[in-house]
Amino acid sequence: MAVLDATLDTGLIAVPAAEPATSRTRRRAGTLFWIALAWIGLVVVAAAVANLLPIPSPTDIDMLGRRAGPSGEHWLGTDGLGRDEFSRLLFGARISLGVGVLAPIIGLAFGGTLGMLAGYFRGRFETLVAGGVDVVLAFPPLVLAMAVTAYLGQSIPNLILVLGFLGIPAFTRVARAATLSLTPREFVTAARAIGASHARILLRELLPNVALPLMAFFLLGVAVTIVVEGALSFLGLGVPPPAPSWGIMIGEGRESLDVAPMLAFLPAIAMFLTVLAFNLIGDTLRALTDPRPGAL
Repeated sequence: MAVLDATLDTGLIAVPAAEPATSRTRRRAGTLFWIALAWIGLVVVAAAVANLLPIPSPTDIDMLGRRAGPSGEHWLGTDGLGRDEFSRLLFGARISLGVGVLAPIIGLAFGGTLGMLAGYFRGRFETLVAGGVDVVLAFPPLVLAMAVTAYLGQSIPNLILVLGFLGIPAFTRVARAATLSLTPREFVTAARAIGASHARILLRELLPNVALPLMAFFLLGVAVTIVVEGALSFLGLGVPPPAPSWGIMIGEGRESLDVAPMLAFLPAIAMFLTVLAFNLIGDTLRALTDPRPGAL
């Protein structure tokens, strides 16, 4: 009691300044994050070294070995045309991941730039950008992708361009919202006070902070693009045959659901796990980079 009275007499009250341990642990990536990261790494490595593995070509047709079961030559069996299912899964991962990553890069580059410029300069330019974004979003994205792909023709570059264009509005909105919240901050005001140019403020002050939510959203965009590519390929408007992709494999496997359901289930499971992994990684990174205490 004497010590407590002395503390009160001097007017000094101890206040813990350290962040609670529970708050610190909430900022750590969980087990699911590392499992998702390991799965993505496994898929990327397997697709990259597919040419080095002792597996048949994904386009070799063997009509005498149609829908064969797993064997030493065909690890996961063969499809309705006698093509090796395991080989098509690996080479299909190349196309699905390639389209899923390259298309959002286009959206990130153009949409991120437009969003930052609109959020920083405001005025008529912001109105013009916001209006353009609303016009693009007014069209159903899957229908627009089908129409453009049917008009331009089926090819992987055309598919990447179409899906990349459709991703621009979403990235524009994310970059614009982040820029609007950062522009009134003290470090931007200080940079303006010392006479920094607009380019320096955008590149040195705003871009490093806007890049964090954009990268988290980029991973979510990869997951969505993989699904859209699969849907277009399933409908016959995506990757042109005989190149394999998970969407094409699902579409071809539906014809054999009664006798060989795994021909459709295997690529569907691979797509599901990959999309889920990208979503988990993106959500975790978004939560870890969110400065708000209650973000998680």
